[in-house]
Amino acid sequence: MLRTSLKTAVAAGVLAVLATPALAQSSSYTPTGFWDNYIAGGWSLELGATAAMGPKYEGAKDFSFLPSPIISLSRQGKGPAFTSRNDNPGVGLLDNGFLRIGPVGKILFERDGSTDDDLKGLKPVRWGGELGIFADIYPTEWLRLRAELRHGIRSHHGLVADLAADAFYDIAPDWRLSGGPRLSLASHSYFDAYYGVNLQESLASGLSPYSPGGGLKSVGVGGAVTWKTTDKITTSAFAEYSRLTGPAASSSLVKERGSKDQLLIGISASYRFDFNL
Repeated sequence: MLRTSLKTAVAAGVLAVLATPALAQSSSYTPTGFWDNYIAGGWSLELGATAAMGPKYEGAKDFSFLPSPIISLSRQGKGPAFTSRNDNPGVGLLDNGFLRIGPVGKILFERDGSTDDDLKGLKPVRWGGELGIFADIYPTEWLRLRAELRHGIRSHHGLVADLAADAFYDIAPDWRLSGGPRLSLASHSYFDAYYGVNLQESLASGLSPYSPGGGLKSVGVGGAVTWKTTDKITTSAFAEYSRLTGPAASSSLVKERGSKDQLLIGISASYRFDFNL
């Protein structure tokens, strides 16, 4: 049932994005009009990297070094949009200051017995990714609400929904504090790939058999201190805590070898490129 509702939400979101140009245009569609309204103009590309210490795999109790890229493309506005290290790479196709919508993606790395001894005997999760849509809403000048809905490619064939709220406050001209709650849901196919243990895997790994459904994956909270080092360079230190729930917390992998408590601590740096089309 969750899978059906998530797929319905994906379809609705895609239709909303596709319908936006039609609603915004008072005249008939023309290629020139589309370019002028949605492509031409000033853009900002933010590129960088994150270096963090976190669980060796999702649900693990041991830590390892976890590097990840920072990629964000958006229209230039009156001021830079708030960003969080939780944001997956996306492109803000629609951005009016209050609402920002566009495609989003996430890279997923391979997970197998070489990742950690806990995983020996389990079917490897292939490298792949997730593609979907995101929406940012700014109900006030100090609060951003974000939702991402993504479908797995190659690594899994499920749906994942991430929700977050971040309050942010400038304690000095170049320093900002931010943070807020997080929530994540997923469908059966996602949980089966990362938390399921079939009979054959049970015999090979020693873990109890487990067949998950879909539902709430985790709840948590995160915060960051961000320093606008220069006009183009931004650095930050962050911490994220999440508590696995539902099908993830009930998995024999987590109960017998891992931990429900997931902590991530790290630093990041990015550079902004401004250009016009």
